[in-house]
Amino acid sequence: MSREMLINVSEGEECRVAVVENGSLEELYIERASLASHVGNIYKGRVVNIEPGIQAAFIDFGAEKNGFLHISDLHPRYFGQKESVENIGRRQALAHRPPIQKCLKKGQDVIVQVTKEGINTKGPTLSTYVSLPGKYLVLMPWMSRVGVSQKIEDEEERKRLREIVENISPPKNAGLIIRTAAQAANKRELQNDIAYLKRLWGVISNRIDADKTPSEIYEESDLAIRTVRDIFDTSINKIFCDNEQVTKLIRDFLSIVQPRLKGRVEYYDGKSPLFHRYNIEKEIERIQSKRVELKSGGSLIIEPTEAMVTIDVNSGRYRKQTNAEQTALKINLEAAKEIVRQLKLRDLGGLIICDFIDMRENRSKRQVEKEFRDALRTDRARSKALRMSAFGLIELTRQRMRPSLQSASYLTCPNCKGSGIVKSVDAQSIELLRTIRIAASKKEIRRIEVSVVPEVADFLLNQRRTVLVHIETTCEKEIRIHPDPAGQPGLARIVCSDERGSVVRF
Repeated sequence: MSREMLINVSEGEECRVAVVENGSLEELYIERASLASHVGNIYKGRVVNIEPGIQAAFIDFGAEKNGFLHISDLHPRYFGQKESVENIGRRQALAHRPPIQKCLKKGQDVIVQVTKEGINTKGPTLSTYVSLPGKYLVLMPWMSRVGVSQKIEDEEERKRLREIVENISPPKNAGLIIRTAAQAANKRELQNDIAYLKRLWGVISNRIDADKTPSEIYEESDLAIRTVRDIFDTSINKIFCDNEQVTKLIRDFLSIVQPRLKGRVEYYDGKSPLFHRYNIEKEIERIQSKRVELKSGGSLIIEPTEAMVTIDVNSGRYRKQTNAEQTALKINLEAAKEIVRQLKLRDLGGLIICDFIDMRENRSKRQVEKEFRDALRTDRARSKALRMSAFGLIELTRQRMRPSLQSASYLTCPNCKGSGIVKSVDAQSIELLRTIRIAASKKEIRRIEVSVVPEVADFLLNQRRTVLVHIETTCEKEIRIHPDPAGQPGLARIVCSDERGSVVRF
C-alpha cells in the first residue's frame, strides 16, 4: 500500500494538506490565513455572564464572540473543593457537579482552551480541561494518572506502553494520555515527548501568572506541523512539501519526536504544481458537489443542513447482480466506505443520517453495518453509529472540530439565502403587483418606479399590462417598469415619489 502526505503552501494565504492512498485522496485539511483555526489555543479569559438556566458561562477570551463554557467542561479546581484533582477518564458525573453559579462569578479569571470553532451565530466552545498534545502523548494539567487511547486495542501493547510511561517521571500535578500514534514507540521516543511537554507546560505556567486578561497563553502549531504531529506515522511512505522553509520546519520537528523518520520528508520543486502532479485538484473540486458517483454506477446524494446531514444512496445504473438483494448489498457495501471517506474529506459533523438501499435479509444489513463501522475506525474524529433501522437508515453522530470545508470556502447566496432556489417570474410578478397596490393606496404617492430583471419586467409589461393600467386608472398614479440587466434574480428596487418629485417611503 502506497501512502503519501502532500503539503501545498501558498505563502501568507493558504496551506493545504492531503493524504493520498494508492492514488486516491483520503484526507484533506485546508487552513487559510484569514480563517485560521483557534482550536487547541489556550487563553486567559474572564467570565462576562452566567446562565443558570442552561448551566453555562460566557467567557471573554479576546475573540470577536464570547466563548461558551458548559458546567460539564468545568474542572473541579473551580468548585471550591479541597479535592480538585481528577483522574483521567474518570470525570465527575454531571449530576454530582455543583451549579455553575456557585462555581464561577462574573469578572472571575479562568484558563480555557478552545475545543470547537464557532459556527454561524454560535461562539466557540471552551473547556477548562486543558490538554497539550505531543506526538505520542497528551499532557493534561491538573489531572492525575495515565490513560491509554481506546483505539489501541491490543492489550499487550496497552500494558507495555502504560508501564513505560508510568516508569518515566511524569510532570507534577499532571496526567498523561497515550495516543494511538504511540503504538510501537520505544522508551526513548516516549521520554523525548514527555520532556518536550514538560518544557512547554513550564512556559505556559509562567505566562498564566504574568499575562493580563484576556490574552492568548498558547497558540497551536500551524496546519503543516499539526498534521504531521497528529497523522504522520510509519504507514506514510513520504511527505512532499512544495515550500522549502516549511520542509525545513517539518524536518526539525521530526528530528525531535521521530528522528528515524525525518528522512521521509522531501522538498518538491517540480515544474507542475504538487497537487496537479498527483491529479487530486479535480477530486478537491468534486468535494463541493452534492452528488458523488460510485465506481459500481450507484451514487450518493449529500445534503448538509443546519440541523443534520442527510446522505442518500442510489442504485443508479448498476444492474449486474441477478437479484435485487445482491444489487442492493453490492452498492451499499461500496457506499459504506465512500460515506466515511466523504465525511473525512468534507469534515462533516453533528447528526448524520445515511439512507441505504432497502435490503430484506438481516444478514445483509449486518454485513453493511460491519463495513461501515470498520471504515469509521480509520476516522480520527470521535463518532458513534447506531444499528441499521428497519427502514435501512444508519444514524451516527460525528465530532465537528471546525466549520465544514464547504462553509469555509463558500458564502451564502444573497439572492436565495442559501436555499438554492429563487422565485419564478410569475411568482415575483404577483408579489410586485401586491407591493405596487400598497404603494398606490397612499395619497401622497404620485409616481411608482420599479427596477427589476428583464425577464420579470417583460412579463409585467406584456402579461400583466391590463392590471397595471387598472391600478393607474383607479388610483390616479403613474407606474413605470424599468428592466435592469444588472439586477439580481428575486430582487426588485421600488422608488415612490410625490408631486414635487421627492422620494416617499411607504
